[in-house]
Amino acid sequence: MINEHHAAVADDSDETIVELKTANQELQTAHLDAINKLAIAAEYKNLNGNTHIIRMGCYSALLGKKLGLSDDAVTNLLYAAPMHDVGNVGISETILLKPAKLTEEEMEIMKTHTTIGARILANPRSEILKMAQLIAITHHEQWNGKGYPNRLNGKRIPLEGRIVALADTFDALTSRRPYKEPYSIEVARDIIKEAKGQHFDPDVVEAFLNNMDDIVETKKEIDKNNNCRDMNIYHYFEKKWGQKKWGQVLQ
Repeated sequence: MINEHHAAVADDSDETIVELKTANQELQTAHLDAINKLAIAAEYKNLNGNTHIIRMGCYSALLGKKLGLSDDAVTNLLYAAPMHDVGNVGISETILLKPAKLTEEEMEIMKTHTTIGARILANPRSEILKMAQLIAITHHEQWNGKGYPNRLNGKRIPLEGRIVALADTFDALTSRRPYKEPYSIEVARDIIKEAKGQHFDPDVVEAFLNNMDDIVETKKEIDKNNNCRDMNIYHYFEKKWGQKKWGQVLQ
């Protein structure tokens, strides 16, 4: 009877552990989905919003891995980078979608999306949201100290901000925007190469240049998916890249 009792307790414990693991996985999935919805909201007025945030996550994670970030930090970067422009929700559509160069006054308003984003993400309890807030406030800082909003320079800028700064610029250069047609990969590469040590961290530029093939493959893989507007980065990552292929890219 004692043995039977112990066996029943063990079975109940195993079942409880399975239920807890399932509940934890569901909670994690819901957490990532909610984070993705926040990123989509920030890009809602952008016709390429979903593909932009998916590319941003993948480019940033790839560069982060190549620059020596831990696996956990890379995973957080994958989901935090798409929230870099969450502060755009506080910027007028007239400015965001203007099909011409912004005036100085409009540019000053546009710059406030960094501080707005930091306020939206203030007091985070999630590690992903902590990183997202850091990125929101630093992804327009420049290596030479001429960026905004705080004119940080060099390694005073968190590495995650330096990575997203380059990823965001590459994606902006190679994407259609209201005020421009996309540049070729070659032109974008040359612009970034020329800005090494000025706008961008030299080490991040080197990681970018040394892994251009993987970055271009990532871009093509995402852009050919006609349903990106109906997907989020979590589902896209799982469905189109998968752990095996992603692991090969990040090695």
